[in-house]
Amino acid sequence: MNRRDFTALTGLAAGALWLPSFPSLAGNIIDPSQLLEPGLDVAAKKRMADVALNAAKAAGATYADIRIQRTLNQSIFTREKQVQGISNIESLGVGIRVIANGTWGFASTNNMTDAGIAKTAQHAVAIAKANSKVQKEPVKLAPQKGYGDVSWKTPIEKNAFEVPIKEKADLLLAANAAATDNGASFVNSALFQVNEQKYFASTDGSYIDQDIHRIYPTFGVTVVDRASGKFRSRQSLSSPMGMGYEYLTPKAADKMAGPTGSDVIGYKNSYDILEDATRAAKQTKQKITCKSVVPGKYDLILDPHHLGLTIHESVGHPTELDRVLGYEANFAGTSFATLEWRKKNIPYGSKNVTIVADKLQRNSLGAVGYDDEGVKTKEWTLIDQGKLIDYQKIRDQAGIVGQNASDGCCYSQSWRDVQFQRMANVSLRPSATKRSVDELVSGVEKGIYIAGNGSFSIDQQRYNSQFGGQVFYAIEKGKITEMLEDVAYQTNTLEFWGACQGSCDQSDYRFAGFFNDGKGQPSQSSAVSHGSATTRFNGVNVINTARKIG
Repeated sequence: MNRRDFTALTGLAAGALWLPSFPSLAGNIIDPSQLLEPGLDVAAKKRMADVALNAAKAAGATYADIRIQRTLNQSIFTREKQVQGISNIESLGVGIRVIANGTWGFASTNNMTDAGIAKTAQHAVAIAKANSKVQKEPVKLAPQKGYGDVSWKTPIEKNAFEVPIKEKADLLLAANAAATDNGASFVNSALFQVNEQKYFASTDGSYIDQDIHRIYPTFGVTVVDRASGKFRSRQSLSSPMGMGYEYLTPKAADKMAGPTGSDVIGYKNSYDILEDATRAAKQTKQKITCKSVVPGKYDLILDPHHLGLTIHESVGHPTELDRVLGYEANFAGTSFATLEWRKKNIPYGSKNVTIVADKLQRNSLGAVGYDDEGVKTKEWTLIDQGKLIDYQKIRDQAGIVGQNASDGCCYSQSWRDVQFQRMANVSLRPSATKRSVDELVSGVEKGIYIAGNGSFSIDQQRYNSQFGGQVFYAIEKGKITEMLEDVAYQTNTLEFWGACQGSCDQSDYRFAGFFNDGKGQPSQSSAVSHGSATTRFNGVNVINTARKIG
């Protein structure tokens, strides 16, 4: 078996798995009309919070917080001309976290009575006291002022749950038809909608009510050439967003063209699923007969929808302080970017690389007003002109690196799970100088333009890696010449970011995102976006994935 057939077959096997999963979906199957019910009012939630906080303090807690969370999920799945499934799920409960005897304790319940909440708070304190028998050092929280009664809401224009299911299913089926009409042999599509109604209260004096919305339209197209038996596929170039249904109302201003000759269209703050499905079918047909890449060193021009995954794996994860400290070693690995490594001031990338973490970016998946331990969110710099200057950290980590404040990046996927350090939106700053995609390409003598994220592999320290994509175009003497296939690049994190030669300007800036970034034991899922403009990297090693194995 050659490598291309192997990766194609495993790609098909994974076809049933490429759709995002929702570990927090455990809850009640409900009628879709119940998705629009208002739930508990703020006064009721505040009263319940005080029950928990008072019970925890009475049981011996020196600190306590409570999250009252209602999560609503609707998922619609289709294939060709059929709707394959629709799910509407509600999950409602409380999670209570405490410090007693200098140690964390956590317990949760869906018993929303005063007695049930008080009993859960007492249980959390009992767990903390039991844990304290093996605790070596007491938990030290960075100071956090209470905000009183505050609220935050995703600034949506149209609640996706208010749109009739038939209208949404018809849109997915129309996208399937657009793909099959243009040569697709198989196509499946899906639409995921999430609403997290979170109420946080703590003994610091915060009572925070948040209403968070996310949406993700996506599809997968496969073309089979019956004569040769060859088949290829392409996934959608959409990105999940922190928006309402307005994301699926295409706006011409939000369409971002790839370099001239590439037939690639990216999307900014709205998404044209019909156009993308049409292009996907046409491009997938081309993949079957297009030229296979010749391995070697190439300058790469990376589209934001592709670069987001590389940012996620090579910057987002290795700058999470819990990974740096070894807390994730058993499950997800550690980080090459250790505290000692940072002290040596080793360059992370070229001077063109400034990367920020940000929980405030409008329309991003990670946008919230406050995190899950009541910290107001912000933007902060991780890499400044190639130098690693900071990590992502929460309240009980800040003191470890000599800081006195959390970055506001603590999150839990549901009321039943304890909150812990999660990745913020981690994004590459675009060029301050006006620069188009064609201008970026014009300086490339021998290169490849890559759009869409594909298969990838990266080691446990987030250092050595390999990334594929969805579509590839050859660049020769500053011009796009033809489509390529079987492309992946191999690099290490320092070499890759050291090869960064610059980006396009803010007008090309877009998000890539992930609905289900997994971490922790038991594993939890979070949603995160990564922003960038189209960016150039020089002299990157490209391999041919069709070469025979053995």
